[in-house]
Amino acid sequence: MTQSRYRATYAAWKADPQAFWAEAARAIDWITPPASILDPAAGLYGRWFPDAVCNTCFNAVDRHADGGRGEQAALIYDSPVTGSKRTVTYAELKDEVATLAAVLTEMGIVAGDRVLIYMPMIPEAAFAMLACARIGAIHSVVFGGFAAKELATRIDDATPKAILAASCGIEVAKVIAYKPLLDGAIEMANHKPEACLVLQRPQLEATLLPGRDLDWAQLLAAARMAGRKADCVPVKATDPLYVLYTSGTTGKPKGVVRDNGGHMVALQWSMQNLYGVHPGEVFWAASDVGWVVGHSYIVYAPLLAGCTTILYEGKPVGTPDPGAYWRLIAEHKVVTLFTAPTAFRAIRKEDPEATHLDLATLPHFRALFLAGERADPDTVKWAESILKVPVIDHWWQTETGWCMVGNPLGLGMLPVKHGSPTVPMPGYDITVVDEAGKPVPVGQMGSIVVRLPLPPGAFPTLWQADDRFAEAYLADFPGFYKTADAGFIDADGYLYIMGRTDDIINVAGHRLSTGGMEEVLASHPAVAECAVIGIADALKGEAPCGFVVLKAGVSTPHAEIEADLVRLVRDKIGPVAAFKLAVTVARLPKTRSGKILRGTMKKIADGENWSMPATIDDPAVLDEIAAALAARGISA
Repeated sequence: MTQSRYRATYAAWKADPQAFWAEAARAIDWITPPASILDPAAGLYGRWFPDAVCNTCFNAVDRHADGGRGEQAALIYDSPVTGSKRTVTYAELKDEVATLAAVLTEMGIVAGDRVLIYMPMIPEAAFAMLACARIGAIHSVVFGGFAAKELATRIDDATPKAILAASCGIEVAKVIAYKPLLDGAIEMANHKPEACLVLQRPQLEATLLPGRDLDWAQLLAAARMAGRKADCVPVKATDPLYVLYTSGTTGKPKGVVRDNGGHMVALQWSMQNLYGVHPGEVFWAASDVGWVVGHSYIVYAPLLAGCTTILYEGKPVGTPDPGAYWRLIAEHKVVTLFTAPTAFRAIRKEDPEATHLDLATLPHFRALFLAGERADPDTVKWAESILKVPVIDHWWQTETGWCMVGNPLGLGMLPVKHGSPTVPMPGYDITVVDEAGKPVPVGQMGSIVVRLPLPPGAFPTLWQADDRFAEAYLADFPGFYKTADAGFIDADGYLYIMGRTDDIINVAGHRLSTGGMEEVLASHPAVAECAVIGIADALKGEAPCGFVVLKAGVSTPHAEIEADLVRLVRDKIGPVAAFKLAVTVARLPKTRSGKILRGTMKKIADGENWSMPATIDDPAVLDEIAAALAARGISA
């Protein structure tokens, strides 16, 4: 292993953060370059590049289209659910985006206006985001197919002038009609958008309402016929690029704001230094544009870096089989894949021996990055064993927009420690503290916090909610950003994320990590994936309960496996865990991005009132969880 430049790079940032980010900012084409790097008095913790002027779309599209990459593929659309593929070059991307931006301008949208985007994983979703960025409009992408009530709350918070939508989305074998959901949301919302621009997909055409709904294809064709294209509009580096909603504990979604300048600098830096991907190479983030990973690493970062990005309208399994990812990597010569651990758990569950994988077809494939939830060591080891490339866990949040803790492939890999996403990236000074905010000793678990200011790319605030931002993230640990994740740092400075702070359960006064118990359960050869929650217990306060999904083809009786799992946790963690209940289920309730809904499972188990999570992939799973608990005498 070559000597990593990480330690020197991190030390250089720590010694002079402003000089570090000034140097990183040179990779961006500015309209007015920053004379000032950080204004510590601005905003809630300081603002980056406060006097700079820029345009994100220019940096992601025009500078490549006009600078020698015009014929290079910018975007590859691959859709097994529709049987269609499309490659869009940088020159074609510029034409598509500039034309759509002209249509938006004709609709009366100007810099600072909000535009809500409600679309599936199709090229037009990326065109829409970039077209907004081109004219300085603030986009807010809502995951396609989101329920009308949840969509209405986002309409009311963002107050968009217009909504860009597709007629439908496709989920494996079923078509999801978007337009009735959109119409219902607008009817519920207090704020009414002036217009909806609707892309009619051939799988299901929507009925357009006169006076409000506009036909995407017709308006684009008219603009193209007339030769109308919009130029890039200069905006301040501190102006918002987008608002992305994430779940709020009060039920009211939090609108995470991302600015233009810092976002570009951080993402551009990360592509080469963290992911080790270079201009002209193919990078694939297997996520959705509705999530932060889709914003950062499907649309913006790969294009800022002059790479080719992939929009995949499909699943890791079932479209058509567990070899779907291998087919894409081989066919499109992907060098680096970034996906969620749950995708690999799904592939492993269906094809534990990796019979669909032929490594001879992947000579160009260099690395797999995992994020979005904790990557259990067993899944990481399995991926390493079948792929024979580095498998890198890294940790970040919707709020930060890019990696907080990772293993920087581009700077030279550090030794892997299974269970740890490795070390903080430049910009992140991370500490683990107790409930009083005091640093805890090496190896002791506590709350993970980040010293302010947060680096470029992280959110400066919540949309029109500075007070809520301060209360939610800054108030509990003054001078620090509260990540709401729990973990510990080892003697080598490696961070271990053990779960959300509310996933730390209190068993008879002992604070125990559900992540640690999940690690033990996942190590069992029959287990494909698992989730541990704390169930209310009159004697101990909380008692752990483990839900397990077994691998395909396992024939051992469930009761036998469950007894094994109880013994395994007792052996590895000890009697203190008081682990006595393992429950086999067919599947776990998840969000559409693959995160397990542990909080909802706990409320069901505790008999508390709960509401259907807006992001749930299949609501029927919660009935299955309730039935499995009831069969064990735990009634919701």
